[in-house]
Parts: sequence; structure tokens; C-alpha cells
Amino acid sequence: MSIGILGKKLGMSQFFDDEGRSIPVTVIEAGPCRITQLKNDATDGYSAVQIGFGEIREKLVNKPARGHLQRSGREPLRHLREYRTEALDGLELGAAITVAAFEAGQKVDVSGDTIGRGFAGYQKRHGFSRGPMSHGSKNHREPGSTGAGTTPGRVYPGKRMAGRYGGKQITTRGLTILKVDAERNLLVVKGSVPGKPGALLDIRPAKRVGSKAAS
Repeated sequence: MSIGILGKKLGMSQFFDDEGRSIPVTVIEAGPCRITQLKNDATDGYSAVQIGFGEIREKLVNKPARGHLQRSGREPLRHLREYRTEALDGLELGAAITVAAFEAGQKVDVSGDTIGRGFAGYQKRHGFSRGPMSHGSKNHREPGSTGAGTTPGRVYPGKRMAGRYGGKQITTRGLTILKVDAERNLLVVKGSVPGKPGALLDIRPAKRVGSKAAS
């Protein structure tokens, strides 16, 4: 049963199909992850599986987290993630979850943090058109009107303005797995995923097959 897996983005590359067309792909080092907790309706009110990924020095883990992780294994883990599931059949505390749970051709949803670009202006953040660049123009990269001056006399919430750009979690849905390398713990998916190389990714079986909308 495939519930999901954690991994890190290694970078982008390309595949060539039988007709010689180049296909952009992302290489992800996924797992191995360890099941660190099993939750059920009787003890927690819902059914879920918690998994851990990424080695970390023991002194960097606080005492409560260290005690929690020792129940499933000795090695401390950097990242923990919980997955809701209807059944816990076949899942054991301390068991490993690897890319072998996925297969080529399967659709997955990949979540991660986009690249943070800091404070950005209107053109970079929202794609606004710039003003005239001729001599005397004073609105080269200004936003234009932000609302009426009398009624309502304020800027409505949600108005597209300059501000922080990137650095938020999004999900790219319906990506196709092109290759699974169980020996090297690699997943090769078609297209791009959020984040820069080294970013943490959450890979789950797709909820809506064929959709590529970001949320």
C-alpha cells in the first residue's frame, strides 16, 4: 500500500522518447523513510501513519523528539510527516518505506516550498506591464491606481501589490513517474516540481488523475 514518501529534489534533466522528443524530468531522491508512529481511532480519534526522513545528529534532536523516535528505531530523523489512511493493515512501527511502493506510469502529487525571492515589485511578482520609458514619465514601474480615493477610501484586501514573492508551499498535481530506481532510491517524474535542488518534497499518490493544477 502506497501512502506517500518524503524525499529531496536533486535537479532537472531530460529524457528522450522513441520519437526522439526531449521530455523535461525532475530527479527526486525519495526515502528510505521509517514509520515512526501508527495512529488509530481508539487512541487518537483518527487513523494515520507518521513517517520520518533524513538523518540528523542526535544532539540536534530535543529530548521529547528523541524519545518519540527511539520507539521505532535508533537513528534520529530530521523530517516527520503524517498521512491519513483508512486502514493500517500491513504497516508496522519501524518498517521502511521505499520507492518500491511506486511504479512507472503512476500519477503522483508533489508538494514543496517554492523558491523564495524576497521582496519583489509589481512586474516581477504579478507580471504587470510597465509604464512609458520616455523622458518625463514618472510611472516606469508603478502599480497604477489601487482604488478609489473617496468611497470606500481604502485598499481592498487581496489587492495585487509589491511584497514577498515565493517561499510558500504549493502542490503540483498529476505528475507521471517515468522511472523508479529502487537501488539508488530515485524517482524520475515528468515535468517540474516546487523548490530548488535539495528542497524537501512530499510525494503522494494522485487524488485526481490527470490534473496538474497547483494549489
